[in-house]
Amino acid sequence: MAPEHAAERVALIGYGLAGQAFHAPLIAAVPGLELAAVVTRDPDRREAVRREHPGAEPLDSAEDIWARRDDFDLVVVAAPNRAHVPLARASIEAGLPVVVDKPLATSAAEARDLVAEARRAGVMLTVFQNRRWDGDFLTARRLIEAGELGRIMRFESRFERWRPHLKEGWRESGGPEDAGGVLFDLGSHLIDQALQLFGPIESIYAELDARRAGARVDDDAFVALEHSSGVRSHLWMSAVAADLGPRLRVLGDRAAYVKHGLDVQEDALRAGGRPDEAGWGEEPRDAWGVLGAADDWRSVPTDAGAYTRFYEGVEAALRTGAPAPVDPDDAAATLEVIDAARSVTPRGSAARAEPPV
Repeated sequence: MAPEHAAERVALIGYGLAGQAFHAPLIAAVPGLELAAVVTRDPDRREAVRREHPGAEPLDSAEDIWARRDDFDLVVVAAPNRAHVPLARASIEAGLPVVVDKPLATSAAEARDLVAEARRAGVMLTVFQNRRWDGDFLTARRLIEAGELGRIMRFESRFERWRPHLKEGWRESGGPEDAGGVLFDLGSHLIDQALQLFGPIESIYAELDARRAGARVDDDAFVALEHSSGVRSHLWMSAVAADLGPRLRVLGDRAAYVKHGLDVQEDALRAGGRPDEAGWGEEPRDAWGVLGAADDWRSVPTDAGAYTRFYEGVEAALRTGAPAPVDPDDAAATLEVIDAARSVTPRGSAARAEPPV
C-alpha cells in the first residue's frame, strides 16, 4: 500500500478578522493541509492561536518563515492590504507558494508585476476570492447556466451594511496607501463575481462617496459595468444603507432571480463554527430566493455555501500541480476595474471610464 501523503504545512501571516475567522478554520478543515504556524505579535491573538489551533506555532515575524523556509509548504497572507504585495513577493523569493487575501494589491499595475514575478519563479500564487463559493452566487450561476432566466439583461448585486459611525482601524480610517474603503473591501468580491459570470467589459461608470463625518475613504459606492456580452452589471457597496436592498436581482428575458440576505458562512465562522460540521453552508428555507416573473414565482433552494472548496483547490494544486482555484490574472482584472472607478474624486463624484486594457 502506498504511504499516505504528508499534509502540506501552512504558515499564516496575520490573525485579525481575516486570519482568525476565515483562513485558519478553513485551512484546519481541509484534509491534506496543516496549520503549522501563525505570525502575530499581539499577546491576545497569540493566546487565541494556542487555544483555537494548539498545533500551530505562534511566530513573531514573517522573517521567521523565510529563515525556516524548508519547514513550510504554503504561506497565506492575511495581513492588512498594504502588506499584501511585499509579503507575497518575499514568499515568492523564498520559493514558497502563496495565497493572498483579496485585494491582491493596491493597484492593477502592482498586481500584474507580482503575477509576472510568480510565473518567472515558477511559484504558485492565488487569491482568496472566497465569495465565489457563496450559496447565493452558486445558485445564481446554476440558474443562469441552466437557462432558467433566459437571456440575461441586468445583474444587480449588493453588499450593504448599516454602520453609521466610523470604526477604528485602517479599513475605514487609514490613508489611500492602506487600500481601505468599501470599493476595495466589498467591491473586490462584487466585481469578481460579475466578471466571472459575464466576462470582459466595455465601459465603467462609478460613484464614490465618503458619507460619514470624518471618513477618509469611500463608505458608499456604486459601479456599473457594461459587459461585451451585452449584460449590464449594477453593483452597490455601502456601510451607510439604512435599508438593505436585495443581495442579488438577476433579470432575464424569461424570468428573474431575486435573493435577500447574505450567505450564512461568514456569521457562522465569526461565531466559532467549523466548516467540517454537518450542514455547513446550508440556508434555512425562509431565506431562499425566488424565481419567476409577474405574478408567477416559486422559491428556489439556495445551494450550500462552500468556502472550503477554495482550500481544497489549493491543496490539489500543491499535491498534483492542478491549476490554482483562483487565477491571479482574475484578481488583476478586478483591480483594473477598481482603478478605473477610483479615478473619480472620493466625495460626491461620478465618472465614466474607458474599459481596462
